[in-house]
Amino acid sequence: MGDSALVVEFGQRVDALVNRRVQAAAEYLLAHPLAGVTDVVPAYAALTVHFDPLDVLRRHPGHQAFDTLREAVAAALARAPAAPRRKPRSHEIPVCYGGSHGDDLAAVAEHHGLEPEDVIRLHCAPTYEVHLLGFVPGFAYLGGLDLRIATPRRDVPRKVIAAGSVAIGGEQTGIYPSATPGGWNLIGRTPWWLFRPEADPPNRLAPGDRVKFVAIGVGEFETLLKAAN
Repeated sequence: MGDSALVVEFGQRVDALVNRRVQAAAEYLLAHPLAGVTDVVPAYAALTVHFDPLDVLRRHPGHQAFDTLREAVAAALARAPAAPRRKPRSHEIPVCYGGSHGDDLAAVAEHHGLEPEDVIRLHCAPTYEVHLLGFVPGFAYLGGLDLRIATPRRDVPRKVIAAGSVAIGGEQTGIYPSATPGGWNLIGRTPWWLFRPEADPPNRLAPGDRVKFVAIGVGEFETLLKAAN
C-alpha cells in the first residue's frame, strides 16, 4: 500500500464474523480519530488505514511514521469492540428478473441445470449482509448467496452495465449502482438508486445492513423507476 497506509488483517477468508470485526474496528477508528489518519477503508477481512506521513513526523519527530501509526492503531484496536455498535438497517429491494433487465438469467440457470424461476427463487430466499462497499461508489458486496446459483464471472466483461443491475459473480451477488463496465452475470435490475452524490448519505446501503430481494414484474419496475427519478 506504499508509505502512507497500513493494512490490518483480521483473517484470510470471507466470513460474516470476521467481517463484523472489521466493521467494528473501522467504526471505532472513525469515532476516535488518530492524529495523521486521513481515511479508514474496511474490506472483507482487512482494514486499510491511510495516513499523512509528514503530519505524523511533525507530531513525532525522530520516529518512523509507519511504526508510530502501527503502534497507535494497535492500541486503538485493542480497545475496539468485537462487533459494530451501529444497528444495521433492513432493506427490501425490488428486482425485475430476466428479460431485458437480466440478460444472463437463462445462462445462469442452464449452468446449474435449473429453470430461470428456480434461480429467482433461490436468489430471493436469503437475507444478505452487506460486507463492504467497493469497486465504484455505492457497490455493495453481499454475503449469503445460495451456492447452488454461485456462477463464475463472464469470460468477457461488458463495457457498460445499466445502473441498478443485479448480478452474480462467483459466490457473491451485488447491485451495480451506476453505469459501469463489469463482468458479473446479470440476472435482474432494481429501479431503486444505490448511489447519489447529492443525497445524505449518498449510499443507500452501508456495511452491516441486511438486504432481501423481492421479485417484481415489468410494469411495477417501470412505475417504481419513474417514481425514483
